[in-house]
Amino acid sequence: MRRDDMTPMAPLTPRDAASGPATAPRPPAAPPRSDGVASMHEGERQTTWATLSIAAASSRGGMHRVNEDSHSALDRDAALYVVADGVGGGAEAARASRELVSRLHASLDDAPHDPATLRAALLAADRAIGKSIATRGRATGAATVALCMGAGRALSRWLVAWVGDCRVYRLRAGGGGTAHLLTVDDTYRHLDESPPPGGSPDDPARMVGNGAVVRPNVLSVDLRDGDMLVLVSDGVHKHATPDEIARLLREPGPLARRCQRLIERARHGGSRDDATVLVVARSRRGVARVAAVVAAAAAIALVVGALSVASAGPPAQDIRHAVPPSWGSR
Repeated sequence: MRRDDMTPMAPLTPRDAASGPATAPRPPAAPPRSDGVASMHEGERQTTWATLSIAAASSRGGMHRVNEDSHSALDRDAALYVVADGVGGGAEAARASRELVSRLHASLDDAPHDPATLRAALLAADRAIGKSIATRGRATGAATVALCMGAGRALSRWLVAWVGDCRVYRLRAGGGGTAHLLTVDDTYRHLDESPPPGGSPDDPARMVGNGAVVRPNVLSVDLRDGDMLVLVSDGVHKHATPDEIARLLREPGPLARRCQRLIERARHGGSRDDATVLVVARSRRGVARVAAVVAAAAAIALVVGALSVASAGPPAQDIRHAVPPSWGSR
């Protein structure tokens, strides 16, 4: 794994998307109950050498009247998968997360697989969403985000990027081990900044759409045969441990159902926020396995042949060249 995000983030957040305009307080309305899992989806992408199994589940929490999370459609041609979590409350937060997913796909579906391109797309989305929300009045909205972007026919090289506190984990194949956290939350605590009045040190200090992003986080990771990348919003990771994430996603059954069970576990753990899980599982296709076996057999044959030649010694001398030529008749 290689970090490409060593430049420090901006020292101050220009505008807190969750603060909203100054208005007279109104009596709080009773929040709706969670609607359980509002959506489950599965998809598949194949190349000559690899198969991606993709699944997602998303649920509105009891804190909101609409689901402010969004994620990529799973039937797209590009190996790009995004989870966005709206911040600010209400319709504008949901709009910000949907617009962010849409803009990232428009910018990156056919783009080069490199960190600079990915960062540029996130910064462009930050500016565009900020302007879009501003035209709609005094309401505020922004989004945190995590994404992964694969490359090549083998789909073994991936870029992971994030802004805020959506997370990406990697599960190695083999049935053991915990979910390894790849990302580091952009919180006030982690960035050593003071939260705004009424805020928490564990709130996100960076989000797309409020102008606070200077250098989005990007890292490079590899996916082996059977590995998974797991993208989650904070409604999941704040209430499910890495061990629980690994255990539930390695259980048998359809991948989308496993995503649903992870959200259910977060609910049992106390999550009342919107919750989204998107999983990308990589496996080598049969033709790739056959090619690997053939290549290994050919290499073994070459080694055996070389050893046979070495053990046989030098070739016998041709005696015809050892007999002096005839002098002929005198």
